This record gives sequence, structure tokens and C-alpha cells, in this order.
Amino acid sequence: MVVGLLLVAAPLYAFYRFKTNLIRSSLVSLARMTVQMSLIGIYLQYLFTWNNAWINIAWVAVMVMVAASTAIRRTHLRWQTALLPVAGGFFTASMLVGLFFLLVVLRLPNPFDSRYFIPVMGILMGNMLSVAVIALSTYFDSLRRETTLYYYLLGNGATHLEAITPFIRKALEKSFTPCIANMAVMGLVSLPGTVTGQILGGSAPGIAVKYQIMIIIITFSASMVSLAVTLYLTDRNSFDDYGRQTLTHTND
Repeated sequence: MVVGLLLVAAPLYAFYRFKTNLIRSSLVSLARMTVQMSLIGIYLQYLFTWNNAWINIAWVAVMVMVAASTAIRRTHLRWQTALLPVAGGFFTASMLVGLFFLLVVLRLPNPFDSRYFIPVMGILMGNMLSVAVIALSTYFDSLRRETTLYYYLLGNGATHLEAITPFIRKALEKSFTPCIANMAVMGLVSLPGTVTGQILGGSAPGIAVKYQIMIIIITFSASMVSLAVTLYLTDRNSFDDYGRQTLTHTND
């Protein structure tokens, strides 16, 4: 680990040579990452030792709240109206898609086994967070900038769903385009982390590839389910009964 950290000298020297302001932030991020990953190693050891379904579910709930808080902070949504919808989207999607993968695809006798349950939920949460941040930012920013279009559609007889469809379309296109692009070149341009980790851990390449394909599928699906639930719940708090924006969805 110490010898490996010496590789950081290359980017740090480039930052110093060209007088950027990235040295301090890089060192702080590196230190935080090291500490956080070390703590992960410690508490995962305990979770794997206990291997209790309720403790594992409670830990996923903690992950959901942290992910939801991060999404709200990055998208500048109001905590009062967005925390439960975003957390509900994350939790619903992770449990539905995650348990389907563990129960139906892997056919595990105990889907809450820490060895499988915690890593799968962690992978789902990370991908759902990335998609949610882009989608929610795009959706609500578009609504705020193009309010006239929304009311124009309503005034011409469109239902509320029809009026917000252009904004949902834009959010979906912007948030899922990177996922689709990465999926298209996976294996040719990049070797995914799951494949690399399993091969380094001694798994056969064929098994590693099968796991990676399924990981991509479940993260893709879970991101959509999560976003659908989140948009549905936040939408109910962002408009009144007459379809008028209540201006409670973002911080100005």
C-alpha cells in the first residue's frame, strides 16, 4: 500500500508544475478515501461475522439515507419535500431488483447473506445515486427554466402527465445516455471492476464475465425503477391539485 501510494506523486507533480489549485484538494480526497475505505473493511468484517438479516437490512437503510442526502445536496432540492421521496425510490428499487437478482437469478437459499446482500446493494446504490443526481437536476431545472412551456401545454388541454413528459424525456436522455454509452463499449474499451476483481480473486474469466453482465443489467434496471418512484413521489409535492407549481422543489 505504501509503495503503491507513491504513484500519486505523478499527478501531484503535474498540479504543482502548472500551478493549479488541485494539490490540497487531491491530498484531502486521498486521505478521506483511505480512511473511509479502511473503515469499510472494518465494519464489513463485523457484518460478515454477524450475518444477521435484520442488521443487514438496517445497514442498507443507512446507505439509503446517506445516498438520498447526497442526492438532495447535489441537486439543491428542499429537504422537507425531497428526502422521503428520494430515499423511497432508492430503497424500493434496491430491494425489488436486488432481491430478484439474489433469489431468482442466483437462487440463494438466504438472499440476506452478508457476502452477497451487502455488496449487491452497495453496487446498486452507487449507480442509482449517479443517475438520480443528473436526472433530478435536469428535470427540475428544466421545469424552472421552461415554466411557460409547461403552462402552455396545460392550457391547450394536456393532462399533468402529458405536460411534464417533455421534461421527463430530457431527464431520462441526459441521465441514461452515459450508462448506455458505457454499456456499449464495455469489454472492448474498458474492463469493468467486477470482472477485474473476481479474476484477481481467483475466479474463472467466464464466471466473472457472467457476474459483470448481470451487475450491469440490475444497476440499469434499478436506476430506472428508483428514478420512476422518486419522480412520482416528488411530483406530488411539487404541484397543487390544479397542476400549478408550488415552488417547493428547489432551493433558490
